[in-house]
Parts: sequence; structure tokens; C-alpha cells
Amino acid sequence: MEMVASLFNSDNYTAVKKMMDVSALRHASIASNLANVSTPGYKRVDMSRSFEDELRASIKSRNADEIAEASPRTEVDTLTPSTRADGNNVQIDSELLGLTKNTMNFNVLTDFASGSLKQLRHAITGRPA
Repeated sequence: MEMVASLFNSDNYTAVKKMMDVSALRHASIASNLANVSTPGYKRVDMSRSFEDELRASIKSRNADEIAEASPRTEVDTLTPSTRADGNNVQIDSELLGLTKNTMNFNVLTDFASGSLKQLRHAITGRPA
């Protein structure tokens, strides 16, 4: 039982779970941006830069509790200038590129998490998944 607990409480597994949460939130932000591409005055949202720095630092520390405490959050993007007269700063090509990149990142993370669970299953049953 201790082996199972150590797997789910390891810094790597905790980091992957947290990054999957971040990826899901980023996906929702991109979807919101795309949905509002024609809304006058809309400002795109993205992951908070301070959160990304916080997450990087917590992962670097390799402390599972610190990683788990990092709370993903979004913020209005004030750095991307509006190139449109209506004040909207959503650039559809950038959003679609971000969506593709985020989807690939999420797929890699799910593969990692799935691989860890397959190893656990193999250890318990003695049969490969």
C-alpha cells in the first residue's frame, strides 16, 4: 500500500496533475478568447505570468506539497496590443496556434500519467497493460 501512496504523492506525479489542471484552464481561456473574437472591447485572457513563475519554482523545488499548493489562475492580457478599432486584442491565428500547442502538451501529460498507472497495474497484477 505504501508503494501506491508513494506513486500518487511523488513530486513528478503531483507536477503532472497540476500541469494537466493548468492545461485545462488554458484550454478554457483560449476557448473564451475564440468565442469573443468579434466582441468589441474584449481583452483576451491567459494564464497569469506570476502563476507560471510560481509553478516553475515549485516544480524545481521537487516538493510535492508545494507543487500541489500552486493555484492556477488566469488574468486579462494587457501586454498584447489591440490592432483593431473596436479595442479587441484577440488574434485568431495566435489563439489557434496556442490551442494546438496546448492540446499537444495535454496529450503528453496524459500519456505520462497513463504510463505511471500502467506500471502500477503491472506491479499489482503481474501482467503488462
